[in-house]
Amino acid sequence: MKVSDFLAGVLTGVAAGIVVSETIDRVNQNVSADSVLNTIKDAFKNEGPIDGSWIVMKTEPFTNKVITMDVYRGGISRIKEGELEQFEFAADAKTGTVVELIKA
Repeated sequence: MKVSDFLAGVLTGVAAGIVVSETIDRVNQNVSADSVLNTIKDAFKNEGPIDGSWIVMKTEPFTNKVITMDVYRGGISRIKEGELEQFEFAADAKTGTVVELIKA
């Protein structure tokens, strides 16, 4: 076996390892809390103006009978037909998908 063939194999293996490592890191990252809040606010803005909003920047565990995931908790308030409406939500930290929405 030539040294150049051996080095080519080693470099190919290292490159493949880096690509796999980067892919795994990207999959394990959470969506930012600000991004989640902005998405939810945009959805609410379709029905009218928002009075206020908040989100907890730290994730917490959430279980919905079968599925367990980390979520961001937050809330939105708005005035609709002269009445204050308040909603609390839980959004999946990995995807930003709302998994719980409760009118408070």
